[in-house]
Amino acid sequence: MGKYIVKRFLYIIVVFFILSFMLFMIYNMLPIDKAGQVAREEVKVNKNIADKEAFYRERYEFWSKRFGTDGNKLQRYGRWLGIYPYSDKTVGFNGMLQGNFGDSSEYGKPVVEVFVEPMKNTILINIFATFLALGITIPLGIFCAVKRGSKRDVAVQVGTIIGYSLPTFIIAIVFIWLFAVVLKWFPVSGTNTVGSETWPAAKRFWDKMYHLALPLIVMTFCSLGGMTRYVRASMIEALSMDCIKTARSKGLREKIVIYSHAWRNALIPIVTLVVGWFLGIFGGSLMIENIFAINGIGRVYYHALTVSDNEVVLALQMFYIFISLVGNLLIDIIYGFVDPRIRVNK
Repeated sequence: MGKYIVKRFLYIIVVFFILSFMLFMIYNMLPIDKAGQVAREEVKVNKNIADKEAFYRERYEFWSKRFGTDGNKLQRYGRWLGIYPYSDKTVGFNGMLQGNFGDSSEYGKPVVEVFVEPMKNTILINIFATFLALGITIPLGIFCAVKRGSKRDVAVQVGTIIGYSLPTFIIAIVFIWLFAVVLKWFPVSGTNTVGSETWPAAKRFWDKMYHLALPLIVMTFCSLGGMTRYVRASMIEALSMDCIKTARSKGLREKIVIYSHAWRNALIPIVTLVVGWFLGIFGGSLMIENIFAINGIGRVYYHALTVSDNEVVLALQMFYIFISLVGNLLIDIIYGFVDPRIRVNK
């Protein structure tokens, strides 16, 4: 197992650097010149400058060094990575390998600081949504598999198909109309009440949870259809195995057959989905966060794309790549614990 993990970590490192190079080159092919934009703005502000061309070239050179865009693309990649020194030691940043992704051109502060508050909101809402969805879909999927063909199973299947087929934004709009406009149970958007900054910590937390309740309900509802059907299909396949028939023929209680034998076999394909779901906690929900005006990582990512804030976009892309690579390793390791027949030592 240890040898396998070491090999996989080496594989992760190689793939990580290959993808970082590809992404950096792709984003640097875009026709965006931040240094030129800032230099032109300074020329407009300083209208009394006699030689505007010389002033522009001077400021362009300064901002090129500041943004790390001077030199060729390989040199710029090395600076972004942190393995190529800047021509001017007084400017620039240490690089990605030192945990410094530069400054956001939109927010005017380090990229890492941009992620702090949005990441907290994203993790908070996604953790609750994930546990709620799993707490509902796993028992419901098992129940539908055991009661396969019954009226209740058919009703659940019809409901899950409807929920699975509807787009997220349609479900969000319907829930906003019902719970926020008609019933007035929850606010339409936002994450806190105006003026709540001066409240005690406990009161601020519950105020935030009150504002996040409706998007949490929408996220949970949108997750029910696909996961329930997946668990149901996996359980039906497990219940038809010969070992389950043998366990029943031995006179074992039905609960033991279902939850000890069948569920253990059904869990193997579900592990991939569940672990991927947990990893998605850090990715944010682009649609939900924009509809409900939640300051989450998905909304930050979308805004960075629209304003061409490449530092933020690249940092998030690399974060998603790292999470995906580590997640695949975790899935392989968890397989070994779920099913002793699986060995991940090769």
